[in-house]
Amino acid sequence: MRDEILLTPWREFPDDLDPFALDEQEWDFILVSDIHQMGSEKEIKRKKFLDELSKKGFTIKKIEDKKLFYGVRAPKWIFRKYQWLMRNPDSRLQSPGAHHDVPVTTRIRIVNFILQNTVTPDLEKLRDLMKKNVFEAAFPLHEKEEKSLFLKEKWARWRDIFCQQPIENIRGYFGEKVALYFAWLGWYTYLLGIAAVVGLLVFVAGITVFSSSQVSKEICEANTTIMCPLCDQKCPFWLLSDTCTYAKVTHMIDNEGTVLFAMFMAIWATVFLELWKRQRATVVTNWDLYQWDDDEEELAMELINNPLHEPQRYQHSYFRSTIVILLVLVMIAVLIGIAHALVIYRVMAMALFTQSTFEFIREQADTVAVMTGAVLHYLTIVIMTKVNRRVALYLCDLEKPRTFSQRENNFTMKIFTFQFFTNFSSLIYIAFFLGRINGRPGNYVRVAGKWRLEECHPSGCITDLFIQMAIIMLLKQTISNFMEYLVPWLTYKLHKKQKRPKKRNMMMFGEEEEAEDPCKKLWLSNYHLSEVNIFSLFDEFLEMVIQYSFTTIFVAAFPLAPLLAFFNNLFEIRLDAIKMIQLHRRMVPRKANDIGIWLQVLEAIGILAVIGNGLVIAITSDFIPIQVYKYTYSPCMTENSTTIDCSTGYINHSLSIFRTQDFEPHMKLPEKLPDFLRHEIKECRYRDYRNADDYSYTVQFWHVFAARLAFLILFEHVALCIKLIAAWYVPDVPQSVKNCILDEKHTKLQKELSMMEYSTDV
Repeated sequence: MRDEILLTPWREFPDDLDPFALDEQEWDFILVSDIHQMGSEKEIKRKKFLDELSKKGFTIKKIEDKKLFYGVRAPKWIFRKYQWLMRNPDSRLQSPGAHHDVPVTTRIRIVNFILQNTVTPDLEKLRDLMKKNVFEAAFPLHEKEEKSLFLKEKWARWRDIFCQQPIENIRGYFGEKVALYFAWLGWYTYLLGIAAVVGLLVFVAGITVFSSSQVSKEICEANTTIMCPLCDQKCPFWLLSDTCTYAKVTHMIDNEGTVLFAMFMAIWATVFLELWKRQRATVVTNWDLYQWDDDEEELAMELINNPLHEPQRYQHSYFRSTIVILLVLVMIAVLIGIAHALVIYRVMAMALFTQSTFEFIREQADTVAVMTGAVLHYLTIVIMTKVNRRVALYLCDLEKPRTFSQRENNFTMKIFTFQFFTNFSSLIYIAFFLGRINGRPGNYVRVAGKWRLEECHPSGCITDLFIQMAIIMLLKQTISNFMEYLVPWLTYKLHKKQKRPKKRNMMMFGEEEEAEDPCKKLWLSNYHLSEVNIFSLFDEFLEMVIQYSFTTIFVAAFPLAPLLAFFNNLFEIRLDAIKMIQLHRRMVPRKANDIGIWLQVLEAIGILAVIGNGLVIAITSDFIPIQVYKYTYSPCMTENSTTIDCSTGYINHSLSIFRTQDFEPHMKLPEKLPDFLRHEIKECRYRDYRNADDYSYTVQFWHVFAARLAFLILFEHVALCIKLIAAWYVPDVPQSVKNCILDEKHTKLQKELSMMEYSTDV
């Protein structure tokens, strides 16, 4: 079938628009449809929609291949109305010879709005038609090769991984919202480099004292300290010295430098956000968007699309809000339940691994259970991310938001809440509950009355948290990014390979290749790229904000988190650039003057980082118990000795004594240790502060408890005060921007005054 150009009657075109003078490759949007049978319901609906576009002055070109492709181009009067209503011709983005035209990004945005809000006589919009498969896809075209070549050469290449991003060119091609995302990501990565260096120094300092810790030395030398069994079914007693390596690794993470680094990261998070606010103010002022209003532009486009349009009113339903809150709570309860399931898995895995036939697994049952639990946690994150998205969209539809921006903000808050519990519920259990709710020998807390809850190692639980975070971050930042790039890359290469043999075969048989319509070639190449949706950029933001949460909230347990995030982001920037330019269809450009509600989310994460790190140091770490021992019970205090390390004797002090005769009746214990000790076991040790006679808490327990609570309050108040001082000290808006806005207002008022005086004189 020959290509067709469908035109409105000539009388409906403005005088300055000649439809036959159109550049054959410059079309605002492409609609794709299956070839439906003539007279079918889908074919009739498609024709009605295209007729509505024609009535609005759109030029439409049809090309038939295996699918039907419709190129649409809006008349110039639509964009002139937009310029008049907004009083902002976007002159900074125009080339010198195109003062009368609007930027391509603005054209695409306006046309997309009209397409999405055009109503057929059957009261159906494009969204409804796509749900009914009347149209398969709708997308803007990537620009000609020479127009996007600069971004390919200077941005979307792996070799430019350490180069500065061309933000102005990104804005000119993808719009302000995408440009602000990359500006924020670049700024975040730049400052993350500072945090990464400090975190690496703290980690290296921990390695240098790998074997010098008095606490780890005592554990390594405790070859006569008999520990209580870690499971019920014939688990052996074990020697404390068996866990020498684990103790050294723990001290490598859990030391005085960790406390300072946690404080540093709390300050870093505040400074990062304050400096970003200044950077954003400078950027959007240069774009003349500092005082831009999203609602005003949307109302303008609604009036352009339909002059008789009445704006949708703001509305609020307490009933719907109550339902949404209840459903959100139910979803959070489900996510917490999944975290409990992961805990049960770890408990059962621990019991199974301790009875394994493999000696290594049996000896390292605790570590293996933690590692496999972390992998399982990652898999639940992958699955629940898809579930969370569907639930969040459903809840947003229940709220009936007025505008797209309002819907996006509502969706952001819900999906982030769900993702936060999905990603961090298991970490919260390990950090704050593991080893603290398991009971004691002779009176263990059990799952279903059968499996004991896990215990902390005598040197603390922080290594478990370190392992969990390391595995999740590595998996998220390798497998997820790999799949994110691999799928569209394979799709792109597959379509590219399918096109080559056809031309080669035609030349082989001496056939003359028919001159291909440049429109057809361009439209097909764009159609075969991976699909994008309205939340494509949102997904990138969400990925980075979750990473920011990992990097700040539990950084006291994982000082290498900023370093991993830094290297990931260097690749993430180029990965996203390559996807957007070469592998994905073009996003619909959107105007924006900030990163939206994500800024409030980041500020909330900054507060959670103070609370989380304070809790990790106070509860998870052994920093406080060691300090209490040093300054209350150590030989330095009781014997006034200054020649020995003040933490000498801490391990023996932190272990309680249990009489084996008091074990539960169903405990199946071996009667003896290995043969080389050859004596009956009457007592074993376990990590706690309890009396040997009645197993009640000792005075030391309450001393440590009070010290933990005091440190937590002090740490959080000091950190929050520093955050507030930093936020006050660094203004959100640079002085130059304030003066620029002041000058603009002054100039505007001067012009108004001059016009008034002129009209009075006349």
